[in-house]
Amino acid sequence: MTRILIADDHPIFRDGLKRLLESEREFKVVGEACDGVDAVKLVRELNPEILLLDLAMPRRAGLEALREMGSEPLSARVILLTAAAEKDQIVEALQLGARGVVLKDSATQILLKSIRAVMNGEYWVGRESVSNLVQYLRSLVDSSSHDARKKKYGLTPRELEVISAVVAGYANKEIAQHFKISEDTVKHHLSNIFDKVGVSTRLELALFAVNQALPFKPIA
Repeated sequence: MTRILIADDHPIFRDGLKRLLESEREFKVVGEACDGVDAVKLVRELNPEILLLDLAMPRRAGLEALREMGSEPLSARVILLTAAAEKDQIVEALQLGARGVVLKDSATQILLKSIRAVMNGEYWVGRESVSNLVQYLRSLVDSSSHDARKKKYGLTPRELEVISAVVAGYANKEIAQHFKISEDTVKHHLSNIFDKVGVSTRLELALFAVNQALPFKPIA
């Protein structure tokens, strides 16, 4: 039998899920956790094969609990349960060691299939199994980057050029010379950029630009 631990902060949901799983002869629920802290503790104590982990929980959210469990060797294979998940959350969860992500509004059979798939060494995301995780992650990251490129945060073409120069490591004087503008104008652009994207230093701006895949072009 597959030993399962349920971690969710809603007692009615946990009870219903337990009844559902134990209606299948191959599954046995060995414990229940009401928050992320209890989930980590019970995984260590009960050694389940599957942890059904709610993404949004008090005291320690699903990703935080997953990050803590990833710091030590544990037998549990984690399937995240979530009402909704952004692409970057799915990517982070899989990178942290989750074996599956299942939406809470999925049909019952989807959850059962996901547990069986994960126990067979596969990954499960949404409503389908994933055999090539690396390829899937790459497609998700590319898709997320594409979505981010649509967000320009109200930045003007000139401000995007200035960001490109900052990412390339140019100083204000060099940026002014490159774009044939004054240093005061560069400072004015940077001040506006900081306000628009919510950063306060050039390093933060460079990291933000790369992480958000802003549509800047490298300086020639």
